[in-house]
Amino acid sequence: MASSEIHDDFIPGKKLLVHAAENGRSFDFDCDQSTTVESLQRSIEKIFGLPVCDQFLLCLDRKLEPHRNLSFYRLPSDDREVFLFNRPRLHPDSPPPPPEKLPSFKSQDPSLNSSVRDDHPLDEAPDPALKALPSYERQFRLHFQRGQAIFSITQSKFEASRRFLMEQWVQQRAMETARGSMDQGYRVVQSQFCEFIKLYSLQHRHHSELLQGFAGTIERLRGCVLHPALQTESRKCLLDFVKEDHLRKVAESCANSHRQFEVKVSQFKSSFGELKRRVEDLGLDRVHASLKDLEAAIKDHQKYLAEQKSIMQSLSKDVNTVKKLVDDCLSRQISSSLRPHDAVSALGPMYDVHEKNNLPQLQACETAIDDLLAVATAKKNETNLFVHGFMQKVVTVQSVIRDIRLQFPAFTEAMDRQSDLFLDLAILRGIAPAYRACLAEVIRRRSSMKLYMGKAGEYAEKLARDREAEVTRRGEFLRTHVRFIPRDALAAMGLFDSPKPCEVNVAPFDTGLLDIDFQELERFAPEQMAGSVSRGSSSSVSERPELDDSVCVSGTSKLEVENAQLRAELASAIARICSLSMMEVGEDESADEEKVSGLLRDAAEKTEKALVLKDEFAEHLRSALRMKEAQCSSYEKRIQELEQRLAESYREARGDSKSESECKSGVSGDGEVNMPEANVGEAMEEAESKVKQSREGGDESMVDFSDPAKNLVDAPMAEHPQPSGDKQPTSGGEDLESELKAAVDQILSLQLDLEASRKLLEESQMNCAHLENCLHKARQEAQTNLCAADRRASEYNSLRSSAIKLRGLFERLRGCVAASGGIAVFVESLRALSLSLASSSKDDEDEGLREFRACIRVLAEKVSFLSRQRSELIDRCSALESTNGKLSKEMAEKKELVKSLYSKLQIEKQGSKEKISFGLLEVHELAAFVLNSGGHYVAINRSHSNYYLSTESVALFVDNLPARPAYITGQIVHIERQVVKPGSGSGQADAMSSDSATMASGSLGSTAPPNPYGLPLGCEYYIVTVAMLPDSVLSQTS
Repeated sequence: MASSEIHDDFIPGKKLLVHAAENGRSFDFDCDQSTTVESLQRSIEKIFGLPVCDQFLLCLDRKLEPHRNLSFYRLPSDDREVFLFNRPRLHPDSPPPPPEKLPSFKSQDPSLNSSVRDDHPLDEAPDPALKALPSYERQFRLHFQRGQAIFSITQSKFEASRRFLMEQWVQQRAMETARGSMDQGYRVVQSQFCEFIKLYSLQHRHHSELLQGFAGTIERLRGCVLHPALQTESRKCLLDFVKEDHLRKVAESCANSHRQFEVKVSQFKSSFGELKRRVEDLGLDRVHASLKDLEAAIKDHQKYLAEQKSIMQSLSKDVNTVKKLVDDCLSRQISSSLRPHDAVSALGPMYDVHEKNNLPQLQACETAIDDLLAVATAKKNETNLFVHGFMQKVVTVQSVIRDIRLQFPAFTEAMDRQSDLFLDLAILRGIAPAYRACLAEVIRRRSSMKLYMGKAGEYAEKLARDREAEVTRRGEFLRTHVRFIPRDALAAMGLFDSPKPCEVNVAPFDTGLLDIDFQELERFAPEQMAGSVSRGSSSSVSERPELDDSVCVSGTSKLEVENAQLRAELASAIARICSLSMMEVGEDESADEEKVSGLLRDAAEKTEKALVLKDEFAEHLRSALRMKEAQCSSYEKRIQELEQRLAESYREARGDSKSESECKSGVSGDGEVNMPEANVGEAMEEAESKVKQSREGGDESMVDFSDPAKNLVDAPMAEHPQPSGDKQPTSGGEDLESELKAAVDQILSLQLDLEASRKLLEESQMNCAHLENCLHKARQEAQTNLCAADRRASEYNSLRSSAIKLRGLFERLRGCVAASGGIAVFVESLRALSLSLASSSKDDEDEGLREFRACIRVLAEKVSFLSRQRSELIDRCSALESTNGKLSKEMAEKKELVKSLYSKLQIEKQGSKEKISFGLLEVHELAAFVLNSGGHYVAINRSHSNYYLSTESVALFVDNLPARPAYITGQIVHIERQVVKPGSGSGQADAMSSDSATMASGSLGSTAPPNPYGLPLGCEYYIVTVAMLPDSVLSQTS
């Protein structure tokens, strides 16, 4: 299991580093990847003394679960560390951590060392200089030992300061880890909160619009009359589709629920705002800056250690020097050049340097390190307190995050309930768009049916043309091959069969559709009723399928087919716009809003592009039309020139070929010339008619264009036959006839070109008209949108001016409210404001301004009335206070009188009814006790003399009287029977009766010492507890 949890790039370490977040201390644990977290916690318990249940381990924002192996968290690893948190310290009411305890830095005094006081052989030397050398050696060694002690203490203090700094860095990393774990949960909650607020804002805006537009929607539905085909006795308008009373109750319930849910969400927002503020307040910058300063101070104080080290090196060198001198003197190896007196004189300044410079400098360095340690200790204590408070805040924030996270399902469910509650209002709002969409769908289906039937006819004609082409091809094939193959063989091959005609029959459909057009659509379901989305912003035109230029629907012109298609597309766009208005019913509102905005944006862009393309194509068609017109005019001129040249050539040719013998018919030359002209005109008309017939026939028949030329030449020849005999026509006539034939061919080709150009011109004109129509519609829609935009701009300006006026009025009202001077000034300023508003009112004002002026007037009247009532109430209150003071004094006097009378009455009743009992004592009776010689109060009783007053009662009377009384009178509240027994630690209490056990305030028991009254063994005695009488204190003090 452990091996499967380790990733390929995980390199396990040998030790696991655990840091205590409470104080920053760190410990190493020998473990491997198969070690469980629970085993690690037991090891931590042995070292830290913290129970397993109180341990909380974190590693890289993740909590370590006890049942997991360390390999699950990629531990142990050299680049990962584990932080230990003390659970009891995380509670808000947990005590702060104790201050840091510094270790003892005392060292032994070097002067007490025996080696310093040891005797030396040179102490008995006769030379004073030699006697001084051992003394210098002892002093130098003592200086070195003192410096060594100071240096070691300074190093220990410096290491303690560094340890405190390292522990604070560990604590900062622990806080960052805890903050990271908290931030992870906060980011999740923040993401959920942002998503919730986004959804709530959309839902709140949608529901607010539903509630605000409820009355207007009701009126629009009431004013929208149904189509006559849809009207019944109980259904005349769109409002009859729903129950108005039920909807009004639903709207009222929705309004209450809307306000309540808005209050809840505002409270939830404030809770999250408080959480956000708490998260932002958890900053670590101050701690980081403080640690940086401390780290810089520690680095700066390293120079003191370096200075002490150099001083110690100098002291050690001096000790070695004096020791060598002493050893040389002992071995008598001192050189002649260095005498003992010179050595002693050289050691004196060195001693002074030690005493006056080195040792004080060591002390100064130690003092600087002491100050550093004090600063580090103070900062460590501050960090401990900061960590304690920081972790408590983190735990508090995490609990708040958990509470907020648990509230999201409740708010989501509440939003769903709100959506279900507002469903009826949303459906009410979608009735009008749905009705308009249905009528538009009827128009679309009617247009689509016509398109469907047209396409069916088109397909039928195409199949018929294909069948005729196939029949022609088969006939040509048989005519070609029937001469070579017998007919029976061809029949056996099945080559005489022909394709059957195809009939396309479309059954009637959509026969029950309403007979409605766009005019009736705008009449029964106007655009303003369907919503705020305008028809001109639809992008459905961009999805329009292109018409094939080769389509020729049977019985329907191309323009009508395109018109039907455009009508279908317009109806589809209207239905789509209405569907966009209904998207809010039962769908995701955010997605719908984005979809609607995207569609509108795309529609605006595509409409703009379509208008530009229309303008460009219209200009192109106009230029093509001008070119074709110029080409047609040139063709007409060319035809006229060719006709004129043909007539002149024919006259000249006929005039040269005639002879006088052929002119016996008596016809004049003019008639001979005019005759061919007439024949030429007739031949040309016949050629044009044949050309037209060839165009109407299409591909079924071809026209021989050489026949008109032949007829054109043969017609005059038939009327003027050639002379008999072997005479042949001249060469000039033959040339003329060939030129004539070429001219006729050219004329026919020009006429064909002219006809094609004319057809192209007609199609261009139709396309231009269509484009002009589309451009006109686009301009109308643009004009409509512009008018709507102007209207909305004017409405916005009016609303803005009204808002500015209202703001000014609110500012004046705020000035009245905020005016200093008390209630009287406020009333007067409000009354002046009301009069000013009433005098400045106009007839053409907005309804809101009029209502505001009326409210201010009513408010001024109410405030004036309340001010008058307040002044009257103040006067009444002052009068009542004076009256109340008098009555209070009288009441106090009468109360004192009643008390005195009541006390007298009680005394009289007690004197008349209550008497002191001298027989068997019982509870609630009066008893008198006198002080005997033993210092005890014994009851005056005839039947039994062993009634003693309890110590509590005696103490009660003694405390309330100035001196110990000789007798005590009181009311019995408890009697306790006791018997003197041998060896008993105390008397044995025995209750006499249930009535004598306690009073209402509880039983009072007393435990007496053994035989306090000196009675014989087996004797019975009673301990009586009494209460003070009202007149006891007065009578005894008197």
